[in-house]
Amino acid sequence: MRPAALLAGLLLSCAAAAQQELPPNGVLLVAKPGIVDPNFARSVVLVTQATDYSTVGVILNRPTRAKHQGKPLWFGGPVMRPVVVAVFRSTQTPQAPAFHVLKNLYLSMHPQNIDALLADTEARYRLYAGFSGWAPRQLESEFGREGWYVLPADEATIFREDMSGLWDELVARASKPKA
Repeated sequence: MRPAALLAGLLLSCAAAAQQELPPNGVLLVAKPGIVDPNFARSVVLVTQATDYSTVGVILNRPTRAKHQGKPLWFGGPVMRPVVVAVFRSTQTPQAPAFHVLKNLYLSMHPQNIDALLADTEARYRLYAGFSGWAPRQLESEFGREGWYVLPADEATIFREDMSGLWDELVARASKPKA
């Protein structure tokens, strides 16, 4: 799928999903040590699923030196790197399309949501350049090749100040034998 078509589809499909009463729709993908793809080696990716079963997310542990309107910009993934994506907390349904990830937590690339976040000095958010995306059923194939650990997503991890060491901690947690 071409990136422009993917972006249009994501923006349209997520409008219905931006509802507070929906169950959590986000997990953390933790790259297993054997992943050699430079985009995802040693990465922790917050992902959510669209209604068409495609998966979109952002890499949480890749800070950059870049800024967007003076705010730090993280590397979200290899898809559409010029697009700014926000993960943000909101007790109200966002005005523009956004993916509902967890209770009061959204992911959006819609400029109206991003502009509102930038204008709000109290907003809790993180900005990313680009995103990570998988076509329907593509991620299932990667699970079959045992490329990822899957852990529950939580707001504390998503907005953690110091992301150094996050991958090591989550790999240790995910690979610990179950009691």
